[in-house]
Order: sequence, then C-alpha cells, then structure tokens
Amino acid sequence: MRIAVAGGTGLVGQLVVEQLVAAGLDAVTLARSTGVDLVTGAGLDAALAGADAVIDVSNTQTLNRRGAVAFFETGTRHLLAAGARAGVRHHLVLSIVGSDRVNWGYYEGKQTQERLLQSGAVPWTILRCTQFHEFAHQLLARSAGPIAVVPRMRIQPIAAREVAAALVEQIQAPEGGLVPDLAGPHEEEVVDLARQVLKHRGSHRRVVPVTLPGGAGRKMADGALLPTSGGTRGTQTFAQWLSVQWS
Repeated sequence: MRIAVAGGTGLVGQLVVEQLVAAGLDAVTLARSTGVDLVTGAGLDAALAGADAVIDVSNTQTLNRRGAVAFFETGTRHLLAAGARAGVRHHLVLSIVGSDRVNWGYYEGKQTQERLLQSGAVPWTILRCTQFHEFAHQLLARSAGPIAVVPRMRIQPIAAREVAAALVEQIQAPEGGLVPDLAGPHEEEVVDLARQVLKHRGSHRRVVPVTLPGGAGRKMADGALLPTSGGTRGTQTFAQWLSVQWS
C-alpha cells in the first residue's frame, strides 16, 4: 500500500511516515523539501503516481483567518484534484476538535478544508483531535521576555505519537466520513500547562493568563475545544510527556 503524507516533515507528519514504514507500508512525503508544493500544486502529480491513499497533516503558521483559509483551501483543492487524477481511494485529513464550534481564524481554515473534502470526489475520512502536548510550549515560544501571556483555554492534550498511530490505523481501514474525536486522557488548563513547562525548564518567567477577545475567546476558556462524544483516548499524560522533555 502506497500512502502519501502531506506535511510529512512536520511534528505529526514525521511520526506518521516513521510508523507507516515500520508497518511495512510505502510512505511518500509531500513537502517543499521533497519537491512538492501544496500551495502551487507543483510536484503533486508525480508524487501521487501509484498512491492508494493520502494522509493530510499539512499545517501553516498563519493564524489569521484570511491566511489560514487561503492555505487550507488552495492546498486541499490541489491535493484532491491530483488525488482524483492518480486514482487515490482514500483521503484522510487530521482536523481539530471544536473547530466547528469556535469562530476563530485558524479554525475557519480547517473548516474550509473539511467542507472541501466532504464535497470532493475522493472517498474521505476526517479525524479531529485535540491539541498536542507540545501546545503549551509552542504558545510560550511565541513571546519573549520575563512575562509570558497565555490564553485561558480548556483542552485535553494528547501525545503526537499517539495521534500518528491513530492516523496510520485509520488509513488502512475503509473511508469513515467524520469519525469520533481523538483526545488525550485528561482535561487540562493551558495556563497550568505553561507553568509546568516553565518550572520543568527551570525558568522564572511569569505566566499572565488572558481571555482572548470576543466570543471565540470565551468559548475556548469555557471548554469548546474539549471532545463532546465518545472516541479513542490517548494514554500518555501531559506530566508523563513532560518528564522526558528537555532532560
């Protein structure tokens, strides 16, 4: 089975490729470093030749609505069109739990991606998952100085490796449409996670909690990014993950 991984050099993408190879499957990485550009479509037809399936874990650092929607819309259209030409039989997208409930720029990009997949000709599956354990560290890295401004958010973080394993399992099954949410084992407050990260690293930075503006910020603080239905739950806790970081 030949599986193309869009975003195969990213945090989850690398783990997906690694686990596909370990399972004896033929993995093809779709990334600029391998000569494939999702935004322009360059290199896609050649890379998807003979592919049975696509796992899309592509990502953008852009958080504003216009940029996120443009990235996911353009990239998804190119992937779906090239996949149809190549005879791809299963297109799996990794999305975000709660992105359909929070009207925020990046999440609107993911919703655009989901709608395009659902209306396309290639059989599809959408797996929504919660934020990765790395999320709090990523937020801290966005600001410098002695004070770290961290948004109030209730999440249920999961290990990226467990997300990759779920994707590898899902791509080997028939297309499933929108499947049950994937989440970590425990609900957490992002502010608390940020403080734990700083303590673990021996940092004396002060965390200042803020509620992001508007309805989206209130929803995030109130738990709109938490899973609302049954589904697979990861086993590695944030504390367990943190214990092996920066050691």
